Amino acid sequence: MHDERFSGLRRRGFLAATTGAAALTLVGCGGGTENTADKGSSTPRRGGRLRAAFAGGGASETLDPHLANLFADVARAKALYDKLADYGPDLSAQPRLAASWESNKTLDRWQVTLRKATFHDGKPVTAKDVLHSYRRIADPKQTFRAKASLEPIDLDASRATGDNGIEFVLKRPTAEFPNILAAFGAYIIPENAGEASDFDTKPVGSGPFRFVSFAPGRSAVFRRNDDYWEGAPHLDELEFVVANEESARVSALLGGQVEYAHELNPTTARAHEGKGQIEIVRLRGSAMQAFCMKTDRAPFDDKRVREAFFLIADRKELVDGALSGAGVVGNDLFGKGYEYYADSLPQREQDLDKARALLKQAGAENLKVTLDTSAVAAGFTEAASIFRDQAAKAGVTVDVKMGSKDSYWSDILDNGTLCCYRSGAMPIEAHISQRLLTDSTTNATKWHHKDFDALYQQAQSTRDKTERAAVYERMQRRLYTEGGFLIWGFADWILGTARTVKGVEAKAPANTLDWARFDKVWLA
Repeated sequence: MHDERFSGLRRRGFLAATTGAAALTLVGCGGGTENTADKGSSTPRRGGRLRAAFAGGGASETLDPHLANLFADVARAKALYDKLADYGPDLSAQPRLAASWESNKTLDRWQVTLRKATFHDGKPVTAKDVLHSYRRIADPKQTFRAKASLEPIDLDASRATGDNGIEFVLKRPTAEFPNILAAFGAYIIPENAGEASDFDTKPVGSGPFRFVSFAPGRSAVFRRNDDYWEGAPHLDELEFVVANEESARVSALLGGQVEYAHELNPTTARAHEGKGQIEIVRLRGSAMQAFCMKTDRAPFDDKRVREAFFLIADRKELVDGALSGAGVVGNDLFGKGYEYYADSLPQREQDLDKARALLKQAGAENLKVTLDTSAVAAGFTEAASIFRDQAAKAGVTVDVKMGSKDSYWSDILDNGTLCCYRSGAMPIEAHISQRLLTDSTTNATKWHHKDFDALYQQAQSTRDKTERAAVYERMQRRLYTEGGFLIWGFADWILGTARTVKGVEAKAPANTLDWARFDKVWLA
């Protein structure tokens, strides 16, 4: 298991995100604030090949979109395929192959209407293709990423209502059904596709680029799809180049071997930002950074101890030290800036006197706890050391325990009491359903409360969006008061581009529609 089991994408080329979760936002010439390299170059130019360097997965890489795991996998999948929906900058679902969706009054049946789009072989995208894709993902013999997201759909009862219509029958009311359509890995493939070997040699999607060649662990070359439903890309060709080490990606960018380098660290960004040789793009708030407290065991089964730990944290010191300042402080709630985020709650500040008082009330004076961490994610070991020193000021002894990079995420899901945690971007509703319900499979804080579960079901059964938002706010207020996630920051995701790359906008977090929009980029 890995961190992006929690959020959508794995660390090696990390996700929340993921959780993270943190990548390139590439958009066209309209809307938003363009980077400095775009000034005077707002008219797209057609032609050329863009070379993008990503960390890869070696010889095991595949173009099967339902197996997309690393950032490189997902970027390639987005170039070749489409989903019915994708996430906007605030993580709300935006239509893609689905032109529209509408529910019945009880929110357990949804009618989806497809837009006119064609696969690379010229065949139209139909309802049968959609149902085939979802049934392949949901196959119990497979381990596709989007399987859990599709669980609310009764695929045996769901049916085509014509070539361009699908009636999805759900197992329970689901107001946020469009989030399912936008789920990570829920790409649409042709009805006759499904053999794993075919995806690497002759993949056929409906995306903005067509397949040319693929060498696992080395490169992939795609060519412009002139018949793309949203308009042909500006680029003639797009090449993905694998470079696992950050230093190799930076060197290739500086040396002109690539025009885009994914996943740069803050030190690199500071060294080159504003110097004129390359462009540095920061995607703000892309990855949640947190400490996870197990609420079902001592000492964190006492909510006064959890509140004390909330008050021990100096969030700015953690952001400055563990993230080298490349981020913003958190407020113990997931999804800052996302749809439904409870931004009305006051920003929590360090208060060591109150923390000590709460620990005394809980009979936890001179408390000693073990904090599990690992070099599995950037900033984890630094955050653990910083928090250890902060806790000492409140009379708490924190023993930092280093874990294995290979097994860290599986180890801390059920074991220990306190650990470092991270997530890429995902809707707040998905964060709640996957991590905070009694039966959630990745409930790392062991937050088990039937009344909280009932509130989630109430939200999912509420048609009116304003009323639904009020329920989500109630849930977040409770988590803010007594939850198990001490969310101290949201990290930027950093990338670099050549100055010839135009149309770059640092607006949306990773795992969203406008991430890796290479079809909207051009070369000056």
